Amino acid sequence: MQQNSPSAKQEWQNNWTLVLAASLGFSFFTVLLAATGLFMGPLAEEFGWSRTLLSSGPSIATTMTALLGPFLGMLIDRFGTRRVALPGLLLTTASIASFSLLNGTQAQWIMLWVIFGMVSVTIKSTAWTTAVVGVFQTSRGLALGLTLAGTAVAQSVVPPLGNFLVTEFGWRAGFVWLALGWGGITFIMCVLFLYDLRDRQRTQAKQTSSQASASTASQTPLPGLTIPQAWRDSALWRLAISNFVVMMLTMGLSVHLFPILTEAGVSRANAAWLVGLAGLAGIAGKLITGVLLDRYRPNWVGGLTLAAASVTFALLLDGIRSPGLILFALLVNGYAAGTKTHITGFLTASYAGMKNFGTIYGVMASLMALAAGMGPMLAGLIYDGTGDYRWFLIAGAVGCALGGVLIMSMPRYPDWQQAETSEQ
Repeated sequence: MQQNSPSAKQEWQNNWTLVLAASLGFSFFTVLLAATGLFMGPLAEEFGWSRTLLSSGPSIATTMTALLGPFLGMLIDRFGTRRVALPGLLLTTASIASFSLLNGTQAQWIMLWVIFGMVSVTIKSTAWTTAVVGVFQTSRGLALGLTLAGTAVAQSVVPPLGNFLVTEFGWRAGFVWLALGWGGITFIMCVLFLYDLRDRQRTQAKQTSSQASASTASQTPLPGLTIPQAWRDSALWRLAISNFVVMMLTMGLSVHLFPILTEAGVSRANAAWLVGLAGLAGIAGKLITGVLLDRYRPNWVGGLTLAAASVTFALLLDGIRSPGLILFALLVNGYAAGTKTHITGFLTASYAGMKNFGTIYGVMASLMALAAGMGPMLAGLIYDGTGDYRWFLIAGAVGCALGGVLIMSMPRYPDWQQAETSEQ
């Protein structure tokens, strides 16, 4: 007999603290990346470092997380989110604080970013997405949207907070306070509230059964695809290809958006304002898309949302001068850009199930990280080769539209809850 799914109200009453803890965890992953620009001036002044060296850090960290992402997913599938994320939070806190020990050696700067990339992979989106999608069913989209909004909150709060710390206490103290302050609060919240589906199975088994049966119950397999099945699943391949192409193009646009706008005739002051406004639209994109994913067919919601990004590329293609059209283009881009990780996590859980979700989504997250690193380079290469962004914008308009079509072409996903009930 099939069990009834809990209502959205019941899910939120029982699990809102999990979403809060996961959102804080994901925000902490973004803290150092969002603060890097604040430390460039003080470090360049003290050590005489070039901007190329100073800006290399995030690229190094992104590369490390891309390489280690699948292994993180395997650890989460094996041990659960809590046992991976809690040590990861402590290690990441120590890693960020260790930047206060910089002595002017360039090799030390690079090594600290390598270490940060290796330890911070434990608190990237894979951990928090796994925890939330395993617990929420009826309101999964909104819960995931609020979780992933943590990074947008960090990007909004860290610049003024970090600037205050650096100005008032110096750059060394800035690293320490960002690490211990943000990381300490996050760690406490996760100790109290971060329990994913596997953790809850273990707890329930220990409370209701003997130790022997608890051990058996805690090993009850979750429904979903095996790894070989996932490799052969055409829907997941479509999701992965769309995810990679759209992320590469939109991240290239995000990094080069300021010069694209100024070359289209927008003043530097207005361009800066418009870029910031697009960030706010990204927060709205996560929340609105979360509600739509819960109410309507997810692959259509995701496909149309990602395809909408092509509108931005098309409008910017001819160097538009209309303030209204530019504003519309940037709002559409910000909205769509805020949903890529959200849509990928939701659809991966829907089509792959929870049995090996960590591993499968870890691969998806690694593709996103790789694409995020390649996109700005691709846009720069096209600009250097042709003298303008025209061909990059054409590629963006076509690529995002095709990426959306790939998502919309995915079939209906399996009913994993019914599959789990039939196996019991």
